[in-house]
Amino acid sequence: MRWAIDPSHTNVEFAVRHLGISTVRGRFKKVTGVVETTDDGMLKAVEATIDASSIDTGEAKRDAHLRSGDFLDCEVCPVLTFRSTSVTPKDDAHYVVDGTLTMRNQTGPVSLQVDVAKPMKDPWGNLRAGAVASGTLNRKDWGLTWNQVLELGALLVGEDVRFNLDVEAVAQQVAVAA
Repeated sequence: MRWAIDPSHTNVEFAVRHLGISTVRGRFKKVTGVVETTDDGMLKAVEATIDASSIDTGEAKRDAHLRSGDFLDCEVCPVLTFRSTSVTPKDDAHYVVDGTLTMRNQTGPVSLQVDVAKPMKDPWGNLRAGAVASGTLNRKDWGLTWNQVLELGALLVGEDVRFNLDVEAVAQQVAVAA
């Protein structure tokens, strides 16, 4: 079964250490994609596209810097894409989803811990499903190397990026052949 990610009910959030003493959190406001499941509901594959310029940390100057060539380079690389390469069930509601993330025209491996919710019909008759996913990546693996070393060796911007996704998807109608 094919499911379309519902952008208005999906959140892609991240967190990065700042000055080694606190955490800056942000999100991407625009995400699209598809999820594939077996007929009995087991997760098979995931593909998602994120509009890099939709990054939002709540601070306009920081967001502009994150969109610049020092970080996401949105003018040259407008999207981030994730494509699963393997889905390993832990049980019927928990998975490890390994895949590739392309960011700044560099592709590398990412592993997600995914918990899925059983599908249900919404008030308009659409079949919907949800999932929560989390993981960590090192931003330097994608060429995001801008930084400053501070007094006592702390980094201005942490290298590890924690991310959490809350995804809602809608089952796609299958056309019936005449």
